[in-house]
Amino acid sequence: MRSLGRMHVVAVLALDEVSAFDLAIPCQVFALVTEPGGSPAYEVRVCVDHETAATAGPTAPFRVSSSYGWDDILRADTVIVPGIPVERAPDPRALRLLRKAAEGGARIASICTGAFALAHAGLLEGRRATTHWRFADALAERFPAIDVDPSVLYVDEGQVLTSAGIAAGLDLCLHLVRRDHGAAVAASAARMLVMPPQRSGGQAQFIEYRTPGTDSADLGETLQWMRHKLGEPLSLADIAAHAMMSRRSLARHFRAQTGTTPLRWLLAQRVQRARELLETTELPLARVAEATGFGAVETLRHHFARQVGTTPSAYRSAFRR
Repeated sequence: MRSLGRMHVVAVLALDEVSAFDLAIPCQVFALVTEPGGSPAYEVRVCVDHETAATAGPTAPFRVSSSYGWDDILRADTVIVPGIPVERAPDPRALRLLRKAAEGGARIASICTGAFALAHAGLLEGRRATTHWRFADALAERFPAIDVDPSVLYVDEGQVLTSAGIAAGLDLCLHLVRRDHGAAVAASAARMLVMPPQRSGGQAQFIEYRTPGTDSADLGETLQWMRHKLGEPLSLADIAAHAMMSRRSLARHFRAQTGTTPLRWLLAQRVQRARELLETTELPLARVAEATGFGAVETLRHHFARQVGTTPSAYRSAFRR
């Protein structure tokens, strides 16, 4: 992280015919994040070369201008590239600036087809990446050195991150907040956005969304019940019984509505709750393991390290508030 002693600057690079929805996502998400004392955690700058159309499908409902130009991405800690048309390469000057920002240590991320700009800039070569499923084949064909995964919501390669289409940009931005400030701060921003606190990057792009209660196959009540039972042992049979489904039917509906299996979803929720407890309480690890259903500290450490990439103790040291 390059920002020391100052606010973290997020530059949103608005290329020609930028996607209006994608452009708004980082502006909205990062503006909601505050430090414990209430001060803003990020400064968001939309960087535009003169003025450009903002597109929504085939239409351009408005134009975008800003007091910040493309060159200002060189003074940012994080640069986010929203979706763009994929038929042509972006302006060569913008690509040079992206490469220079990355060389200077900035974190670079893309939303939807913004991945094509990162690819043209050479920032995805030899890396795993994703984009909107509709354009994943085109990205892979044009840039064979990129390991394109069309099935996931986002890919975190450290300094460079890419996300799938539309709403996956929200998941990516919340993931960045989680990396910077921990799970509790990201969950607070998610509540303001009326979003789940975490959808993991490996979750499938193809998810069937339902309004809770619209039919008998809706799992909203069961998901809520599972969250309330995180500290208790839950088997697949227990979950199926609560949902009043067979195990096979539960598995089918669960994947359609969450993109994963019941037990994997439960594991992710337990790790998420462990993160929150480590950040916001002084409970010993044994109590955290018990409260999140892992039982033993060794089990907590194992699953926590696999999902978060560090130990519970190191995580608490970094994010305890």
